[in-house]
Amino acid sequence: MTIDLGRLRGHLILGITALGCAFPIYWLFATSLRRPEDVYSLSPVPWPLSLANYSDAADKVDLFGLLGNTFAVALASSTAQLLIALLASYAFAMYTFRFQKVLYLAFVGTWLVPFQVTMLPNYVLLYQLGLINTLAGVVVPTLCSALAVLLLRQHMASFPKELISAARMDGRSSWSILWTVVVPNLRPALAALSILLFINSWNEYFWPAVVLQRSNAVLQLGLRSFMGTEGTDWGPMMAVAGMACLPVFLLYVVLQRHIVDAFVRSGLK
Repeated sequence: MTIDLGRLRGHLILGITALGCAFPIYWLFATSLRRPEDVYSLSPVPWPLSLANYSDAADKVDLFGLLGNTFAVALASSTAQLLIALLASYAFAMYTFRFQKVLYLAFVGTWLVPFQVTMLPNYVLLYQLGLINTLAGVVVPTLCSALAVLLLRQHMASFPKELISAARMDGRSSWSILWTVVVPNLRPALAALSILLFINSWNEYFWPAVVLQRSNAVLQLGLRSFMGTEGTDWGPMMAVAGMACLPVFLLYVVLQRHIVDAFVRSGLK
């Protein structure tokens, strides 16, 4: 039996890289499972195991309330972005109209505008609408994603036009074609994009901190509760941070097959 040294070297490099990427996550959970007096221990294995940090975190913040609010904000934002991107990319890919390329470039060009440029106008608008210090104020400015439109438009541009023509000959409307012909064939791409949008919304810190001000209504802002003038309470903070990782991990587990399929199909002609 011959051994492919090049492939073996590649797998070895990938394995070491994967371990390097996973180690901070492991250390996070390891720290959260140590006893409070062992938080600064450098032992790679937390022993004896303790849930004291999780109970301390639950006593200091409304952990399940923070998880629920963060999940609601991330779900609303990512769902709206996915729906708007689906409709916009379908229009840009399947229809021909005046100034199509100009409008598409202008739309995608908004992706290049730094968030700090639009932050103040968005904040003034939310203040006039009375949405400051509300979860709706966090969601509304993020309802559209130019990156999502760009990615979906590329997938739809390579969609077989013969299927669209056949569906129109059958008398189907554009709305029916989108949901019964196009969407079922884009499930892998939609799954990969949805988890990307959800993670971006879930991890957002700066904009909720601006809108919610001193409130700790979402999980990322709740981490501030463990930082004070006397120091940082690392044990409970790591416990809350570990809880923040679990929903994203579960989402990836559920959509893993579709995400892998999206990468496989992206390499097929």
